[in-house]
Amino acid sequence: MKPSNKEYNEITKKMSPPSPKLKDSIFAFLVGGFICVIGQLFTELYTTLDLSEKAVKMAVPSTLIAIAAILTGLKIFNRIAKFAGAGTLVPITGFANAVVSPAIEFKNEGFILGVGAKMFTIAGPVIVYGTVASAIYGVIYCITTLF
Repeated sequence: MKPSNKEYNEITKKMSPPSPKLKDSIFAFLVGGFICVIGQLFTELYTTLDLSEKAVKMAVPSTLIAIAAILTGLKIFNRIAKFAGAGTLVPITGFANAVVSPAIEFKNEGFILGVGAKMFTIAGPVIVYGTVASAIYGVIYCITTLF
């Protein structure tokens, strides 16, 4: 017997415990902020190593992406994300996790059909819509600054 939409919603509501929104928000804020502090520490480190400003701006995100990818491979990032929620998704580390996780999950299907094909299943739409949104923003910016 198939339940109606109303019955299904009632069953789902009973089975899904309410999330503690305040606690989740605080953890997301703290962990996301901590990731940003780590990024700032790398900025300071690379600056003291006399890297140019342009090199520092490339090295910091690359370092954070590499750390997130390694932590994802070691299955540590998911534990942090379970604790921090959106705090790990918003910074660039969440994007790295979204690319690496499917690649690891489908590696047994081979490098072409597994890793290569599935790597961008989660991150792909983000890349596409981010690119489209930035192009639209660029057009709007050009129009508003010209007139």
